[in-house]
Amino acid sequence: MSGKAPALNEVEQFGIERIPDADRTARPLDLFRLAFGGANTFATCVLGAFPILFGLSFRQALVATVLGLVVGSLILAPLAVFGPRNGVNNAVSSSAHLGVHGRIVGSFLSLLTAVAFFSISVWSSGDALVGGAHRLVHLPQNDVTFALAYGVFAVLVLVVCVYGFRFMLFVNKIAVIAASALFVLGFIAFAGDFDFGYQGAFPSVSTPGFWPSFIGSALIVLSNPVSFGAFLGDWARYIPAETPRVRVVGAAFASQIATLLPFLFGLVTASIIATKAAAYMDPAAPNYVGGLLATAPTWYFLPVCLLALIGGMATGTTALYGTGLDFSSVFTRFSRVQATVFIGVLSIAFIFLGRFAMNLTQSISTFATLIITCTAPWMVIMMLGWLTRRGWYDADSLQVFNRRQRGGRYWFAHGWNWRGMGTWFASATLALLFVNLPGQFVGPLGDVAGGVDVSLPVGLVLAAVLYLALLLLFPEPRAVYGPDGPRLVRSSDTPVPPITGGDPSGPVAARASV
Repeated sequence: MSGKAPALNEVEQFGIERIPDADRTARPLDLFRLAFGGANTFATCVLGAFPILFGLSFRQALVATVLGLVVGSLILAPLAVFGPRNGVNNAVSSSAHLGVHGRIVGSFLSLLTAVAFFSISVWSSGDALVGGAHRLVHLPQNDVTFALAYGVFAVLVLVVCVYGFRFMLFVNKIAVIAASALFVLGFIAFAGDFDFGYQGAFPSVSTPGFWPSFIGSALIVLSNPVSFGAFLGDWARYIPAETPRVRVVGAAFASQIATLLPFLFGLVTASIIATKAAAYMDPAAPNYVGGLLATAPTWYFLPVCLLALIGGMATGTTALYGTGLDFSSVFTRFSRVQATVFIGVLSIAFIFLGRFAMNLTQSISTFATLIITCTAPWMVIMMLGWLTRRGWYDADSLQVFNRRQRGGRYWFAHGWNWRGMGTWFASATLALLFVNLPGQFVGPLGDVAGGVDVSLPVGLVLAAVLYLALLLLFPEPRAVYGPDGPRLVRSSDTPVPPITGGDPSGPVAARASV
């Protein structure tokens, strides 16, 4: 049963404990707004430009984009079920499959991904804002103006995240409509220059180099939905447990399919830039934002500035909110607010250091890709874990780590479930060996598939096969499966140790089984 939502100006008090039923007032539509709003930005447009940058024609690029988006959305959507079921974020839920201590894998993966995407968001939006203002009112483009833009973005995002979920949701409700309208306006602005027949470098699919470029483009697009995997529970935990799962999964899926809007904007404008201002599409040093501003009509400069501001706020808040939440879940002495401020300040320092002192913009993009490669196997483990457990979880045992206790259904071997941990480590390691990011990072096996980056498929497939094999060969204790027993796999009669130590009545107590 749901109650009345708190006021916007009321700082969120909940951290990583289970959200009480009375406080779960969000709807699947709210999940859609947050997930779509976080991706409906310039950062996604930049990803949308890559198929053109790789030499595909507009038609080829469109097919690759739709393929990557649909597959990525199908991989992401099932991760939305954990939040409503358990009332906690996905990192805490992962205790059930990786162990009480193994859950730190999810926490650190989401933390690192969030910092990376927060940085990319601030950089791309700040550059667009300053560039648009320069063309509109002749604002100087120098380190001072860029630093001011980055600082304003970062501080505004931090303030929203400190207030928490409700304020973030309010921002994204506005951002989804406003940014979408500005993108539609952008299509009108560039309509006269767009050529649907843009050819690219590959006249046909039999042209040498086509398939590596096509598959590589699809995988880049696919990585965008996958990047949300660790964060869905941050927002979905406010959805009532009795909400039909099909609506929750559908909202997550639809939120990523809707990002076809910014992806398509990136494709359209990138093809125009490649024709009219090809210097900005140099593969060695692409500058999509600069090319966009160079080819846009003057009247669209103000919308560009607004789009940069709105989109940067939406992406930044969804990333940084999850960062603070996950940091507090690992270092439980920090409250959510304290962790958000601490990580926010460090992230802001990192943004300025990377932009002005070390030129890490391209490196952080590579880093984000590598983190996503490591996150995909973790997502597979979570989904197969849900399937074999029939969606049954013990809320009390999920909080053992947070209460500094020992034992419980998910203690396994000293707090580690080597089945899940072994699967994740082996799959992520092998996937990294197959990464092929020319000019940035190429793994030892990166050229095995003719230059095609197959790291994500390798990680996903290996994780699925290996995890199920380990569950079959080395059954988990019967107690972790709940009253209906396991699905697809066997169980053992291994006893589960009782929960001991800690403070079961503390602020993160969650006594009821879900």
